[in-house]
Amino acid sequence: MTKKLSRRDFLHLTALSSLTLMTGCAANPVSGRSQFMLVSENQELALDKKNSPYQLSSDYGILKDTNLNSYLNHTGHKLARLSHRPSLPYSFQCVNASYVNAYAFPGGTIAVTRGILLELGNEAELAALLGHELGHVNARHTAQQMSKGSLVQGLIGGISAYANTVGSGYGKASSLLGSIGAGALLASYSRAHERQADSLAMEYMVKGGYNPSGSTALMTMLTQLSKHDPSAIELMFSTHPMSQDRLESARRQADSKYRHASQFPIFRERYMDNTASLRSQRKTIQLIQKGEEALAKKQYQQAEELLQAALKNSPNDYAGLAIMAKCQLVQNKNKQASKYAARAKQAYPNEAQAHLIGGLALLKNKQNQTALADFEAYDRLLPGNPNLLFFKGLALEGMQRRQEAASNYYAFIQAVNQGEQAQYAHQKLVEWKYIEGK
Repeated sequence: MTKKLSRRDFLHLTALSSLTLMTGCAANPVSGRSQFMLVSENQELALDKKNSPYQLSSDYGILKDTNLNSYLNHTGHKLARLSHRPSLPYSFQCVNASYVNAYAFPGGTIAVTRGILLELGNEAELAALLGHELGHVNARHTAQQMSKGSLVQGLIGGISAYANTVGSGYGKASSLLGSIGAGALLASYSRAHERQADSLAMEYMVKGGYNPSGSTALMTMLTQLSKHDPSAIELMFSTHPMSQDRLESARRQADSKYRHASQFPIFRERYMDNTASLRSQRKTIQLIQKGEEALAKKQYQQAEELLQAALKNSPNDYAGLAIMAKCQLVQNKNKQASKYAARAKQAYPNEAQAHLIGGLALLKNKQNQTALADFEAYDRLLPGNPNLLFFKGLALEGMQRRQEAASNYYAFIQAVNQGEQAQYAHQKLVEWKYIEGK
């Protein structure tokens, strides 16, 4: 738990500890061929429902633009109805993250970031993007990776902090390691999976009346972006490996199998109309993207300057405020972190992450009662994160409410039995004589 994890690492983690696997073969919905599969469709749906909310929160929640999300849902469902698994409970939404990415959970939750929508030029490119993610879901690529043991066990909530027992000896959240958010059930797909998803995307979008050039234009844009701004697209390429072969294959398919669709529309005007509000925030989003990159490199002064500029443009941007709060927190500027977290909570009251950041800042500042209130608010908005048991335990310990602290620590080590946090919780339980030491 105390190993420093990158965003990429988080996307390789999955919460499989409670999963009961069923061994057997199943017909692939796309190919119709029987294949070794340990995960049933019901399990895919359950894993999606359990894990996707953490990733959406990690990406600063769903964008509060009802028109844009309605447009994404309409476009996505139009394609989903033409897919091989039309009955799945699909959802399509934009999240507030500024980096360039799109992803799908195995039960049909599909998200795109603000960053990638800014890079698209028309609805055909959007259809290619959503169609690609639909391809992964329809071909059951995540389930295949799980069946092969390619995905490793991780912790829901993926929040990394460590307990520091200096001075008076009681624990406090000392530092954030990596991003605050969730280990997501997102596979790092193989190139074969990527090619199949590309092929399915083109099939679905042409059936939906879109020009297949949207697919080749999307891949060309991503390839060019990787050359000019590789850090912005690093995460997407880590889970969706790109290659010149993929691009050439898509071009051949568009020029041969789907040549008849070369005159189909791309719907540029409709895309521009529905993304106008988002595109008006381009400067803010790009500054946040650069600020987050600087923060990841521990270039704190540069990160602050970029985030301040972003917030000058858009004072109530939730992602900008939350990232600025994290930037202050990792520098132990706890009062400033609390200030920005409070502004973030005001900007987006129903999104959980700011409550966690605020609670950690308050905890570090020994404002235990207020920190506990923040942790409880987070737990109401996004229940089930075992790390909250540890953080609540720290706050309760600081308030001298030992029995309640012990109860939380005990529940925490039942869920998480390794790492410095677990060691600290166990040590306290032994010290307080709630359990016997080894």
